[in-house]
Amino acid sequence: MEYGDIVGVGKRVSRLIQGAVMLNSEDRDAGFALFDAVYQTGCNTFDTAHVYGAGDSERVLGAWIADRGIREETVIITKGAHPNADRLRVTPFDIASDVHDSLARLGTDYIDLYLLHRDNPDVPVAEIVEAVNEHIQAGRIKAWGGSNWSHERIEAANAVAQEHGWTPMVASSPHFSLAEQREAPWAGCISISGPGGEAAREWYTKQQMPVLCWSSLSGGFFSGRYDRAAIETAPPYSDDPCIRCYGTAANVERLERASELAREKGLTLPQIALAFVLNSPMNVYPLVGCATGDEFRANADVLTLKLTPEELDWLDLRRDQR
Repeated sequence: MEYGDIVGVGKRVSRLIQGAVMLNSEDRDAGFALFDAVYQTGCNTFDTAHVYGAGDSERVLGAWIADRGIREETVIITKGAHPNADRLRVTPFDIASDVHDSLARLGTDYIDLYLLHRDNPDVPVAEIVEAVNEHIQAGRIKAWGGSNWSHERIEAANAVAQEHGWTPMVASSPHFSLAEQREAPWAGCISISGPGGEAAREWYTKQQMPVLCWSSLSGGFFSGRYDRAAIETAPPYSDDPCIRCYGTAANVERLERASELAREKGLTLPQIALAFVLNSPMNVYPLVGCATGDEFRANADVLTLKLTPEELDWLDLRRDQR
């Protein structure tokens, strides 16, 4: 495992971050076994959210950490202020409510890294920064950032933080993968993949702000379950989220090129797709939702794999080498 540092966390952060969305109380033993295997591989950083499983993800993650006695060895990332069916919830009241809920569910008195799950550009950014800083000053949060925030809003938030002497945002969690999204899987998502994300990627590269990219394998598009025939014969309005969000001609070409390079290097398709993300000049920490310890170990095996600039450009269709 490789590790990095995120300002304010005060612990080493594993370069691969295991998601906890699959955890639930009904299958707690299986969840504990999965996280034991991931932890034994060297992963010490886990991502959850206030809305995952109506809070069950946080409860089970917290129970596993407490049962194993590893709170000071683990980094907990959780997210709050997600909209509900009634309204957007990026307000000081909702942030406070979600922070206290998450602390209770996780069974801890602090969150290592707190991410606002969505943004609401209609709320003045100063109100949001001040609200989160109240929890930092109270010791409930060590560091904070945004999930699905634009880099422009992050820049504005940090300008306000500097002006007032507040703690700035130190991490961002947009979508980033080899595949470019045709449409977002959920409302309010931000992607920095493909040509449309070039300006954001340049900003993150320059700032070297940690990018905790979600769906780094495009929700399973690069799992090996899909090929050109499956995608091209799917109905126009497929219920399959992979096909709906990623099933474009350009992404099919990316998929086939990644498969070809995987064969040449004796690796799997998911490994090449993850290596593309890891070889970005950005400061990336991919979020992965591995279902088994073996799957996580296969991902960890490519942490040190170096792809050439020519291979990266070819995979992403920036340079046709055929």
